[in-house]
Amino acid sequence: MALMAIDKAIETAVVALQYELVDVERSAGGLLRVTIDRIPGHPYANGEGEFVTVEDCEAVTRQLRYVLETENADYRRLEVSSPGLDRPLKREHDYQRFAGQEVVITLKQVLSGRKNYRGVLREHGAGWQLELTQDKPGQGERTLDFTLDEVREARLVPVIDFKGRKAGSAGAGKPAAGQEVDGGQAR
Repeated sequence: MALMAIDKAIETAVVALQYELVDVERSAGGLLRVTIDRIPGHPYANGEGEFVTVEDCEAVTRQLRYVLETENADYRRLEVSSPGLDRPLKREHDYQRFAGQEVVITLKQVLSGRKNYRGVLREHGAGWQLELTQDKPGQGERTLDFTLDEVREARLVPVIDFKGRKAGSAGAGKPAAGQEVDGGQAR
């Protein structure tokens, strides 16, 4: 069966399970990697939250194995995963969903001596704009206007929040009452 038809069958199955299909990749050795994401605001049986869980991946894997067998797809191994903290932006609706977030883009052609840019994504007229992160002190705010046709790759900049793990916070590193400490580890 044609790859486009298999990709469409994969997308139909993922959407029917109330997930968003982020990407389908094929690698050497027959690996078929399917990346899914949760739909914002949608209630999921295995809990609320914005991040894909192991249970989400298991449910999609079970359904895709059935679909791929029915479609007689040629693959050796199926991998279903979350997009991660540095989620790729592939489609127009990805850009709309993550407008206002910091992203890194790689352009297809060199512009002003470079292809890689980092900044806050904004919708701008018929295209998009990055409010660029300052490269040098005193450089001032700059923007880059672009269309999706000019982008080779775009990804979210990971935001990692370690609230509650700050040094000096009350109780940090101390075992709970009644716990023994062995080699620095509470048990």
